[in-house]
Amino acid sequence: MRNIRSMPISGRTGALRSLLMITAASLTLAGCGGGSMFGGGSPSSSGGGSPSMTDRFTQLFSGKSTEVGAPQSPQTDENDLTCPSVSIRPGASTYAVGAAGKPAVGNDLAFQATITRTARSCDLNAGQISVKIGIQGRVIVGPAGAPAAVDVPLRVAVVQEGVTPKTIATKVFQTNVQIGSETSVPFSLVGEDLVYPVPTGTAGDSYIFYIGFDPQALKSQPQSRKKR
Repeated sequence: MRNIRSMPISGRTGALRSLLMITAASLTLAGCGGGSMFGGGSPSSSGGGSPSMTDRFTQLFSGKSTEVGAPQSPQTDENDLTCPSVSIRPGASTYAVGAAGKPAVGNDLAFQATITRTARSCDLNAGQISVKIGIQGRVIVGPAGAPAAVDVPLRVAVVQEGVTPKTIATKVFQTNVQIGSETSVPFSLVGEDLVYPVPTGTAGDSYIFYIGFDPQALKSQPQSRKKR
């Protein structure tokens, strides 16, 4: 593959656009990183894209992760504890950030983050269900150039679906992704400490885990570095 850095600026812009288009096309759910989609909450820090976090992801979920867009169904263990399926919240499947004061489009796109795989596990403890949510994704640098490191905000919500969906619990997780001089960097996050009461009767059959990017959870975002 031709080295992007060796290309002229016009060539690099075209290559980066193509890379972003390919990544977006691989997701069956599209959207833009808009406002909060799940309600309020303060962010919790979690690990980024380091090898140790990737290993922890694999260990916690025994390598059982699901590609975004693949069919899912609730998991039931030997104790009849049901762990809801995971879905990407419509409109929150991507997180795009523009250069300072610019919209995240075209040559003004600084970077874009997407979710590629998810995993989950549930444990019963004293009438509460404790959840671990695994999220893997990728940050791609845009034509405007990204900071050396970016904060990626993700929200997880436990929702009871129905005529009027009801949010049972929600929590924000934040991971710092080191970009450096790379143009495409994977990240891995394990969200813990999300708990909700054991549902009564068959109510749990309509529960679902929604995940998505939540830009409003970030207090500030570093300025983009200059174009390369």
